[in-house]
Amino acid sequence: MPYLFAVLLFLLAPIAHAAECPALLNHQLKTLQGKALNLCDYQGKPILVVNTASKCGFTPQFDKLEGLYSRYKDQGLLVVGFPSNDFKQELSNDAAIGDFCRQTYGVKFPMVTKSTVVGSAAIPFYKALASASGSAPKWNFHKYVISADGKTVKSFNSTTQPDDPEIMQLITPALK
Repeated sequence: MPYLFAVLLFLLAPIAHAAECPALLNHQLKTLQGKALNLCDYQGKPILVVNTASKCGFTPQFDKLEGLYSRYKDQGLLVVGFPSNDFKQELSNDAAIGDFCRQTYGVKFPMVTKSTVVGSAAIPFYKALASASGSAPKWNFHKYVISADGKTVKSFNSTTQPDDPEIMQLITPALK
C-alpha cells in the first residue's frame, strides 16, 4: 500500500505543479524552432518579455537582450522574444525571423512563433501582460518584467534599454 501511495504522488506531482502556477505564467508557447515553452517552468524566476521586429530601428536592442540572457540565464533569468508584425516591421515567416536573429545578433534566448501582441487579436499571454501592467505595446521592443512571484508585471516602453537600471533593479534581486 505505501508503494501505491508513492506512485500516485509521483504521477500527480505534475498536476499539482500546474495548479500552483500563477495564472499569468500558465501559458504554453512554441519557439521558432518548434519547441514547447511552458512559462510555468519559470515560476520563481524573473522573466523579461519583449515584442520584437527584425526591421525596426530598435532591433539593435537584440544585442543587449542576448547579453542579459547569456550573463544571467544560469542564475534564473528568462528572456523571451515575441516577434510580431503588428507594426509592419517583421519578416514574413518564423524561419526567416529565426535566421535573422541568430545570424545578425547571435540570439540564443527563446523566441516564440510570430504573434499578435496588441488589440483584440493579441495572444492570451499578451492580453494578460497588458491587463496586469495597465499597458499594451505601442511599438516594437516594448518590454515587460515579470517578477519571480509570477504575479507582478512592470511595463517599459521601446526606448528603455534592456539593461536600464530600473529593469535591472527588478531582475537582479531575484537571481540565484
